[in-house]
Amino acid sequence: MDSKKIRVAITHGDTNGIGYELIFKAFSEPEMLEYCTPIIYGSPKVAAYYRKAMNLPAQFSIIQKAEDAEDGRINLLPAVDEEVKVDMGMPTQESGTAAIKALDRAMTDYRDELFDVLVTAPVNNQNAQFEGFQFKGHKEYIETCLGEGAKGLSILCGGDLRIASVTGKTPLKDVPAAITQELIIEKVKQMHTSLKRDFMITNPRIAVLALNPSNNGEESCGPEEASIIIPAIDQLAEQKIQAFGPYPADEFFGNGHFVEFDGIMTMYHDQATTP
Repeated sequence: MDSKKIRVAITHGDTNGIGYELIFKAFSEPEMLEYCTPIIYGSPKVAAYYRKAMNLPAQFSIIQKAEDAEDGRINLLPAVDEEVKVDMGMPTQESGTAAIKALDRAMTDYRDELFDVLVTAPVNNQNAQFEGFQFKGHKEYIETCLGEGAKGLSILCGGDLRIASVTGKTPLKDVPAAITQELIIEKVKQMHTSLKRDFMITNPRIAVLALNPSNNGEESCGPEEASIIIPAIDQLAEQKIQAFGPYPADEFFGNGHFVEFDGIMTMYHDQATTP
């Protein structure tokens, strides 16, 4: 790319949601345009509607292709051609379809390496289901677009806390059966790569949480810990990845041990989202 600034593609998300409010408020700070060059994949008419309705001091320039994006301004690329009715706060199939069309256009440009990073405004997965698009959510759609079996890893970030889950949104009753050595190793290696590449941490330390709680303050060691989690951590160590544990979740967060690590891999959804 010719531009030295990072080009950030931003899809507008559900057009009845908070996407445009988030985007315009973020770039109301002048220094934001010093950090990056935004390319908004959306609808000029919907963007103008939100700007007026919410009295947002936003100025954007319409471009027809990502190559035309210029530094120092908000570039808006029309990704939705038809009229879209706006009904704030009321997700509809029409607003969900508009979200996916913007994402689809962005992924086309991603394949051509026209931007550096993709940010997606919120999408309501329930109304983003229509003929030709039958995915659990836009994360799964992006994985399909990447091809070659590439998988994403959802990392929740807050300050220095970076936390992910081995089994994602798997129902709790199915979690023990879903946990395998191979899956733990795969997810920890994904986090390790991200911490080095995206957070520029040279030699990240990753904590791996236990599935089961501790027994009267003793180290947690149920059947899953003994036969699956501990062997997985040992294999990661053999691959020169600093993974430690398994730590019982309540004591790990309650006693503040999380501050000693660059990343945390939990076993299931609520272990990750609650802290």
